[in-house]
Amino acid sequence: MSGELGQPQAGPSHAGLDLPNPERNRAGVPGGVIRRAGAQGRRSWIQKVLEQITDSPLQWVTPSEVVPVAVLAVQRYLLEDEPRDTIPKPPLYCYDVTISDGVYQEKCYLDPSLNFLVYKNILKVGIEMKISRVSCLYNEKRLGQGILCIDNVHCGETLEDISLETPFRNSAHEEVPERPLRGGKSHYLALWNNEDPYGDIWLTNKQPEEHNFNNTKIISLSHLEMTWSNRRNFPALLVRILHKSKLRYYGKPDKKMIEPYQTFLEVADSSGTVSVIMWNALCPEWYKSLRVGLVLLLQDYSVKKSYPFRMQPLPVDPQIKLISTMEICLNLRDPPTNIIIIPEKQVKPEWRLPKLNHRFITRSELDDMPENHICDVIGILVFVGRVQRSKKKESREDFWSYRWIHIADGTSEQPFIVELFSTSQPEIFENIYPMTYFVCTQLKLVRNDAQVPKLLYLTTTNESRVFLTGHRGQPYTNDIKVKNFIHWIKTRTDSEEVRTTVIGGYYPYPPVPETFSKYSNSVKVESLLTAISEVRKEIEDLQYREQKRIAIQGIITVIKYIPHASATENASASETLRNANRPSTSQATRRENQSQERDNNKQYQDDDPMGSQYFPATHESLSPTKKKRILQGPCAKLIPVPQPETSAQRGNRPDTPNIFQRRESTSAGVQGKARKTISDRWESPLWREKKFGLIDHFHYSCVHPESIPRKFIFEQRKFLTEQFNSQPAKYIPPEGRPPKLEDFKSARSLGHFEVTILGLNHEIAIDVAFLPMYSPEDLRTSQIDTLLTCMNYSCVYPQETPGNDRLPRALAGDIIKAVTKLDKVHIVGILDICNLGNNKVEVYLHKIYSPTNTS
Repeated sequence: MSGELGQPQAGPSHAGLDLPNPERNRAGVPGGVIRRAGAQGRRSWIQKVLEQITDSPLQWVTPSEVVPVAVLAVQRYLLEDEPRDTIPKPPLYCYDVTISDGVYQEKCYLDPSLNFLVYKNILKVGIEMKISRVSCLYNEKRLGQGILCIDNVHCGETLEDISLETPFRNSAHEEVPERPLRGGKSHYLALWNNEDPYGDIWLTNKQPEEHNFNNTKIISLSHLEMTWSNRRNFPALLVRILHKSKLRYYGKPDKKMIEPYQTFLEVADSSGTVSVIMWNALCPEWYKSLRVGLVLLLQDYSVKKSYPFRMQPLPVDPQIKLISTMEICLNLRDPPTNIIIIPEKQVKPEWRLPKLNHRFITRSELDDMPENHICDVIGILVFVGRVQRSKKKESREDFWSYRWIHIADGTSEQPFIVELFSTSQPEIFENIYPMTYFVCTQLKLVRNDAQVPKLLYLTTTNESRVFLTGHRGQPYTNDIKVKNFIHWIKTRTDSEEVRTTVIGGYYPYPPVPETFSKYSNSVKVESLLTAISEVRKEIEDLQYREQKRIAIQGIITVIKYIPHASATENASASETLRNANRPSTSQATRRENQSQERDNNKQYQDDDPMGSQYFPATHESLSPTKKKRILQGPCAKLIPVPQPETSAQRGNRPDTPNIFQRRESTSAGVQGKARKTISDRWESPLWREKKFGLIDHFHYSCVHPESIPRKFIFEQRKFLTEQFNSQPAKYIPPEGRPPKLEDFKSARSLGHFEVTILGLNHEIAIDVAFLPMYSPEDLRTSQIDTLLTCMNYSCVYPQETPGNDRLPRALAGDIIKAVTKLDKVHIVGILDICNLGNNKVEVYLHKIYSPTNTS
């Protein structure tokens, strides 16, 4: 088995093998000191299960007593091919799960058949879990070493608090550095991507040290370029770091690499700039200690011909020669590289090392910059979106982590819109929140002026670095644009910052082009259109925080406006119907998830400062001069509970559960209010004809609290930041009694719409959500269809809610009126499908292409 490479295989032991094992592996981890709880009070459930499996003739058992345990950690690593594997498999990530029964902690191996529970963020830290089947996997090369394997589980609710004081039953699980239970890989990976350094193997203790250069021979980069192919030994290099890339993990099951990492440094001396590649075990040792601007003395390196397809970043000084014919390689061995950080005070002017030249631009200058322009920006964060994930092309198990942010610098009413991918700086990426001074370097401009709306945003590159509050001492502080920003910040008041800051929520950027033909040319997918029957499969394949954009054909047959205040009685039933369309591990799991989501709905149904009023049936039509553009973006308050239908609207549904059954027993007053909302719902005659004969009806119009952008409260920054970050790999105890996300005010909402799209074959329908909101610009709607226009744009800056409360009603009416013009019209709908984890999925209508804008 794969544990034969000497990694610690700590775990359950046979009776009588509970003494320390004198044998130690290469990592210095003992075979395992097994603690017993006999005289310590209540009996450990973990200990009883281990004894049960030890006495069993089988390698697996069903515990005689199933009791809840708490999940303290979920950790990921790559399991290499085992000797019996003849055909290399694609990357297979395994998970170790640390549990606590209140007496002991135990690190267990999760059977790969249960990996999907982690993919969907159902099995996560902080929950209660019941284990109904376990097995033991022994390491036949270690005496008394085995692994407790989890084969069948039921994931329960989140626990309010979990004690971390309980000891590990097996002392080997406490050793540092922390090691995976299986495989030859010596370390854990970050839980949700491969770019972030994770765990205690990543050192941060490298410090500058003065060096005596009397006996050190230095060679310039330009001289090395001319002579390296004829040399066997290379003199030292004295260089400054100009750029540092994010980490690249290249581990594969069939590669016997202990720490398969790679990172690029762009370094320079007075004669040129060249790429330096740091390999494997040097990355955990040095990566977090090296930063842009440091001066390095490199000895015992190797040189090779450069990789022809890699694009080097532009040099900071155009006068410096870009050397692209060779690369410098740094390895722990062959030969073992010697790296020394030279203190800045020892750097001599005669070395003529290049200074760092930044490319800061202001927001007012951005509109004039060409596509693919590389720049640096500084500003204050006014919007921070939730962390999202997108699949990498080469593997279904590898993902990028990213989030959208807005940065204001005072030179324009518009912010920088930045697509911020993980830069291998998790200590910053996971602690970003509004009202923070923010610097990001090496950003690339993405623009398309021919598209409507015009596309203009920045995205990170391989060499991007981010910096937060505390810029003193950074090399960019003397830049004139940085000084101007600091001066602007001093003129702002705290109330201005608080009023305009937003965190989290669904963010539908970038917008799609105005015509379907342009959209077709802009996307790179195998199949441009998704059959409506395949939408459920697309949704079920999504993993935690993955967001994907698809296009379907259909006919809009129902649209219903959901204002701030929504009826609450139908929440549990509609959630039950939605859960019926989701995969689950068992009936018991499904029932528990339904119960949990019903409780959640009861909590966030009151997430509205406006109270429980319904607006009247009539609505005021807006003049073109008063109308504003309706947008999707991070500034809408989205209430997830749908409005009930009346009996007349509902009719009899023989093949669909009557989700509004509970409304029949409500009071006449509430029924009267429901009748008033008839004009806020339009139903096509085609729907009334076809809805009874549907083969399937997908219900994905629920908007969950995590998708509602919230007004940022600085005093609650830790809680809000955690809510919109990815799920952590290790349990973090809450500080006191944490608030609920639903208690935070949402940001300037117009409510939302539930839209039903009927497939072209009239056999399947899907309910989706549409989230409109105000744009800062006025809209001249006299010549543009309101509904199509409102899906043409995305919010780029939070605006104040208009004081006239009739405006949302009028806009809702205009949108519904526009939909009636699409009766029986074949449209193409662009959908954003999202997996929020824990069986929560959402589908948003991002754009409609009708026959007038498909060409």
